[in-house]
Amino acid sequence: MKLTVLGCDGGIGGARHTTCLKLGAHALIDAGTGLGSLSLAEMAAIDHVFLSHAHLDHVALLPLLVDSVGAARTRPLEVHGLPATLDSLRQHIFNWQIWPDFSQLPSAEAPWLQWRPLAVGERFAMDDGYLTALPAHHTVPAVAYRLEGPTGSLVFSGDTSSDEAFWQAVLASPDLRHLLIECAFPDEESRLAGQARHYSPSRLAADLAQLPAQVQVWISHLKPTDAERTLAQIAALAPCEVQALAAGVVLTV
Repeated sequence: MKLTVLGCDGGIGGARHTTCLKLGAHALIDAGTGLGSLSLAEMAAIDHVFLSHAHLDHVALLPLLVDSVGAARTRPLEVHGLPATLDSLRQHIFNWQIWPDFSQLPSAEAPWLQWRPLAVGERFAMDDGYLTALPAHHTVPAVAYRLEGPTGSLVFSGDTSSDEAFWQAVLASPDLRHLLIECAFPDEESRLAGQARHYSPSRLAADLAQLPAQVQVWISHLKPTDAERTLAQIAALAPCEVQALAAGVVLTV
């Protein structure tokens, strides 16, 4: 199973794009501004979007994806997320005021979009592997995701703060190879990180001590103005090697 990073930053500007990960050729995790790097044909091939939560940096291009390629598809785009996540999108974006409700267009019988509620622990067959929704702890209902393939597993944290249930799920992952985990604020802004339920370097470094030595740690959701400082603080404190995740990175499990 191949995962391609299209965007993973905590903001935009230049080459920075917000979260969107491509699974194989037909699925995405989140639909941030990184989605815009796909060609029209690549967008039309997407059958499933798995959302971590409803915040704008993770859903920004979902409305445009549906509008851009809906007419070129023979089946609805299936959008998976927690019930609260899907409710937020229906109420605040696909509400006929911000954007048309494509779960009713072109008709209720043949829409371009279908909502697919999921639950923590739910597992989906994906090409030669499986995708599982894991618990996460953020300001809104959120999930992380585990990808299991023939050679091991990978966990993407989505947006989360320190959480026992999340780490239990991470450590239970079979043959864990990669952990893609967020850290949005430097330690100087740890109070803000706590309020926003994001990681800061000291808190993240303490939690990383639980990981087996073979796991490659990738840092996502770095804020553009503080990215270098935040990453340097993590590297100085963490008990393992860390690397900044970036658009264009391809991981295989």
